[in-house]
Amino acid sequence: MSLAAAGDTGPIDVARVESEPIETEPSNIVPPPVSALLSAPAPASVPILPVPSMKTERLLAVHIGRSGEVAGGMSQVVNGYLAHSFADFDVRLVSSRDGSGGVRAAIVAGSAFWKLLRLAEPERTVVIAHLSQGGSFAREGALLALARARGFATVAQLHGSSFADFAKKRPGLVGRILRAADVVLTLSAESRAVAAEFVPGERTVLVPNAVADGVVRTIEPLVVFGGAVSKRKGVDVLLAAWQRVAPEHPLWRLIIAGPITDQPVAPLTRAEFVGPLSHRALMVLLERSAIAVLPSRDEAMPMFILEAMARGNCVVATRVGGIPEVLANGVGVIVEPGDVDSLESALRQAMTDAPWRAKKADLARSAFAATYSATAAFPLVERSWRTALDLRSQRVATKYTPGSRTRTLPG
Repeated sequence: MSLAAAGDTGPIDVARVESEPIETEPSNIVPPPVSALLSAPAPASVPILPVPSMKTERLLAVHIGRSGEVAGGMSQVVNGYLAHSFADFDVRLVSSRDGSGGVRAAIVAGSAFWKLLRLAEPERTVVIAHLSQGGSFAREGALLALARARGFATVAQLHGSSFADFAKKRPGLVGRILRAADVVLTLSAESRAVAAEFVPGERTVLVPNAVADGVVRTIEPLVVFGGAVSKRKGVDVLLAAWQRVAPEHPLWRLIIAGPITDQPVAPLTRAEFVGPLSHRALMVLLERSAIAVLPSRDEAMPMFILEAMARGNCVVATRVGGIPEVLANGVGVIVEPGDVDSLESALRQAMTDAPWRAKKADLARSAFAATYSATAAFPLVERSWRTALDLRSQRVATKYTPGSRTRTLPG
């Protein structure tokens, strides 16, 4: 596809797309002590009976977290699960937060606890808690522990860019929560290695995030950044690099989409801060752009990178978190975090060398289809849910077999 006709095409009309305010996660919820939930005995009424219909009966995956048109990769992962038609599982959501604070946040969390208390059929239901660091880990982790105490199969799916640091600071909490999971899903080799310090390595599974495919549109000379406008996301480095390359390339524009946090906004040559956009609007931008850039200093596995690959962008990103694994073998351009010179060089080459840029975009699109599309990734996720159900069956059978001593699996 060729780029749009030369010349500036005017500012992005933000009014054409749906933009919504970005809500921050409440941090004042204090869930019940995890240790109390973990030590609670499973109900004696759990039957130890064969389930001959297991192979044909629809199973259920209950996700704990947040979904909807809100910022953040975790919510978009849940959205993808809810929208997909899995082979063996129906998918439901127990919403544990909605972006509110105070009394409202406590009500939402309390409602999630109540729904898990009423959840039935543990022999065919797996509960998946989506965990980030901080308050999310404690809140959703306590819900996971409750599901475990009630005899359900449990999966902890780790998100968040600072899980390794959080685990070092709160090893007791992290260990108790992860040991409440039959299976732990991670997004990067680093987070898997950290998780394996708390649970047996065979119970940790590295799974990629999966994203929906894009729509074919006319590609324009746009460089798009999507994420919080912050130092952690490397916006200061991006702005410094752009100031150097923009005067040399008058056909190109930089679009910065996301909520402004700790990075001041200043006028730049052919650059626009469009503020927070809805997920749909950001995807439209990626479908129109030629280059996607994310010069973060800290990440786990950003959905923005995968979404850009799915939409045929040449991706420029930093060597942090799971990004090097995704952009390996020439799939994208990897620069060092905080390095203005290397980012400038990468952007300049991508903007001036059209055949090279197109090759990178084709490689990214192929890697997406092979590994990160729903067709490729979701069967692996579904197998991990089945593994959790199998481990739950072993756990329950061991504990309640008549005449045997009560014992549990390691971890």
